[in-house]
Amino acid sequence: PYYVDLNQNLFLQASLHNSDPNLVVFVDTCVASPDPSNFRTLTYELIRSGCVKDPTYSSCYSPYSDVARFSFNSFLFINRYPSVYLQCELVVCRYNDYSSRCYQGCVSRFKRNAGS
Repeated sequence: PYYVDLNQNLFLQASLHNSDPNLVVFVDTCVASPDPSNFRTLTYELIRSGCVKDPTYSSCYSPYSDVARFSFNSFLFINRYPSVYLQCELVVCRYNDYSSRCYQGCVSRFKRNAGS
């Protein structure tokens, strides 16, 4: 566990350990939950499909393409839960493959009209 004060800035980093220098890491989704085994019922979204949901979430500069860095302010998950767990989904793509998910940024998925 990592103990922080309320509203403290948290800085996180995800690193890809691979010998291929032509890979990029992208933070797609990060969700918080008071239950480490359930990230579907009571959750708080920091980022979803590359779209920032929390106003304190920020992508941070990394000099390396295989390292993703981001930050957000710590928060209280209602008053009943002493701990918050974080689950993130990362995407790995080829460097400079601009058609890949890593270079698309925020992706809003709209449902199509099923009318005539």
